[in-house]
Amino acid sequence: MTLPSDMAHVALPTPGGPEAMQLARGPLPVPRANEILIRVEAAGVNRPDVLQRMGAYPPPKDASPILGLEVAGEVVAVGSGVSDFKPGDRACALVNGGGYAEYCTAPATQALPFPRGYDAVKAAALPETFFTVWANLFQMTGLTEGESVLIHGGTSGIGTTAIQLARAFGADVYTTAGSAEKCEACVKLGAKRAINYKTEDFAAVIREETDKRGVDAILDMIGASYFEKNLASLAKDGCLSIIAFLGGSVAEKADLTSIMVKRLTVTGSTMRPRTAAEKQAIRDELLSEVWPLLEAGTVSPVIYKVLPFQEVVEAHKLMESSEHIGKIMLKL
Repeated sequence: MTLPSDMAHVALPTPGGPEAMQLARGPLPVPRANEILIRVEAAGVNRPDVLQRMGAYPPPKDASPILGLEVAGEVVAVGSGVSDFKPGDRACALVNGGGYAEYCTAPATQALPFPRGYDAVKAAALPETFFTVWANLFQMTGLTEGESVLIHGGTSGIGTTAIQLARAFGADVYTTAGSAEKCEACVKLGAKRAINYKTEDFAAVIREETDKRGVDAILDMIGASYFEKNLASLAKDGCLSIIAFLGGSVAEKADLTSIMVKRLTVTGSTMRPRTAAEKQAIRDELLSEVWPLLEAGTVSPVIYKVLPFQEVVEAHKLMESSEHIGKIMLKL
C-alpha cells in the first residue's frame, strides 16, 4: 500500500475555546518500534480532549500534540517488534495523542481488534472509557459480584460504560444524573436506582436505599464538591475512586474521620501518565474479560451522536454542554 505524504488533522495553534481548533495538513506520523499506524475511520471525543484544548492537560513529551485519545480503523503499517497486528487488520486503540487525524500511530500493546460485528464508529467508542473504567473500578477498586457501587455522571461515556460493566459482573448499581430523562436512560442500562442530583441529595438516597449501610465503591468524576458526601455514602471498607475534578480539586472543608472509622480507601488515577506496561495489562484484561461481553451484546457502547471530522468544533461544544447521553464520535 502506498501511503500519502501528508494528512488532514485538527491543529491547535493556541489553547482556547472550541473555535481555537483548526483543520490543517501535516506530515504522516511514522510508526516507531512496537507501534502500528492506523488509517483513522473514526475517533472518540472525550473530556480530556477538552481539557487539553484549554491548555490544562498537556500531552506527554514523546506524544503527538494533536488532540484525540482513541481511534479505530485499518492498520496500514507496523514498526519493528510488532507481531500482534499486520497491515490490513482492523484495530481500535487507546493512543497517547494524535487521534484527530487521518492517520495515527498507536502502541501495539494499547490496540485491540474490532469486536466481532463492530464497525469503526462502535470500535472507536471503546478504548478511552473501557480502559478507564476497567482500571479504576475493577483493578484498583476491586469491585466484585454481590457488591454495590455508586457511579457519578451516569450518562457520560464513562458512566454508561461503568453502569453496564458493573451490572455485567454482578454488582448493584446506583448512579447520579442531571435530569429525569438521563435518570431513565441510566435505569435502562442497568442501574438499580438513578438519582437526579438537581432535585435529590444523593447521600440521603444512598443511605435509604442501602438501609444505612452505604455502597462498597464509588466512581467519581466530580471531586471536591462531592468529597464529603462520597465518604458518607461508603460502607465499611469501601473505596472511593476519583477520576476527574468537574467540581474542583481542592476540598477545603472535609471531615476525614469517617476514613478512619470505616477503614475507607480513597484512590484515583488518570490514564495518560500510566506506563506502557500498565496500559498493556489493562488491554490484556479487556481482551479476555470484556471483549466476549461486547461480542455477545451483553455490553455495548452508547453512542449519542456521530459528527463528520470537519465538525470537530461542534463536537466539543456538545461535549461542554453536557446534553449528551453516551459517546460523541467523529467520523472520517
